[in-house]
Amino acid sequence: MRGTRIEIRPGALRHNARRARTLADGGEVFAMIKADGYGHGLTLAADALAGEVDGFGVAVLEEARALREHGISEPILVAEGFFDRAELEQARALSLEMVVHSPWQVALLRDDPGPLRLWLKLNTGMNRLGLRPDSALQAAEQLAAAGMNPVGVMSHFACADEADDGRTDTQMALAAEVANSLGVPLSAANSAALIRYPHTRAQRVRPGIMLYGSSPFDWQSAAQLNLAVSHRFSARLIAINEIQPGDTVGYGATWTAARPGRIGVVAAGYGDGYPRHAPSGTPAAVNGQPTVLVGRVSMDMLTIDLHGIEADIGDEVELWGDLVDVDQVARACGTISYELFCQITGRPERIIVGVGRQTSDVRPKD
Repeated sequence: MRGTRIEIRPGALRHNARRARTLADGGEVFAMIKADGYGHGLTLAADALAGEVDGFGVAVLEEARALREHGISEPILVAEGFFDRAELEQARALSLEMVVHSPWQVALLRDDPGPLRLWLKLNTGMNRLGLRPDSALQAAEQLAAAGMNPVGVMSHFACADEADDGRTDTQMALAAEVANSLGVPLSAANSAALIRYPHTRAQRVRPGIMLYGSSPFDWQSAAQLNLAVSHRFSARLIAINEIQPGDTVGYGATWTAARPGRIGVVAAGYGDGYPRHAPSGTPAAVNGQPTVLVGRVSMDMLTIDLHGIEADIGDEVELWGDLVDVDQVARACGTISYELFCQITGRPERIIVGVGRQTSDVRPKD
């Protein structure tokens, strides 16, 4: 086989969930497993985290339906709520918790009342989804009149992961004021806030990226936060080329050798989900030895510097995981680990590693 693989570690997901549970300090923990469980697999993440968390969060109803069909019975929160009347009916049939973020959703609920757990989403300054605090209070009154009292209030922080954060306290104060006024629980803390701001934890937290072994912060690594690696991307060397000073590598001849050396060709590229825009100098490791990418990433291959490294054809190259921090790769690429996890395609072999067992989910074979 080609040897390009993604290793998923359910045990690491559980470890990270327990870390979130400790930080939540008695509050409910709803694990965000949207976008195919941040690239780990929607149902795999749910199975791994069941029993460690109080419920799950997804983005859209299709994800919630897949979880119910898989046999997940825990509460499920749908963060974007329903998109039309048909989805509203499905939400009731599936016993979901739905976010209400817009006046048109309030109007549809009033026109079609019925039992459903509703969370009012507040726009406290991010200006994405949510009702302004005064509008949220009015919506709560309208829904209550129709027999549908919201069970909670939620919001989302814009800058909890920023070093120079001057917004989170203001957002939290606005959200807490509405929740207290309505006498309902508050849910606001994402991974960054859960770790950094104890006063935001309230009654329910919604960890996401920390569950997948990645730090939400530029200044603190996942290892420093006691998070375990849950997603490892590796491939094999398929060719080694000798180069001389002045030789160039890859499309566009963007990298030029300054000395004699060796270049390793790795069987992974953007067709597997590795970012094409990863520049020369992006970290990697071969046989446990650190190295860097050189030249442009191709669809099926990328190239690494083997100067001073003992390596042979067939040796493993770690693109991120145990030795190569996914957050360092993301920073080199000008992006975040969320995107790296989510953009992995179906071509790499997926290896599910558990305690005392290892299974292979090949989709498809190369």
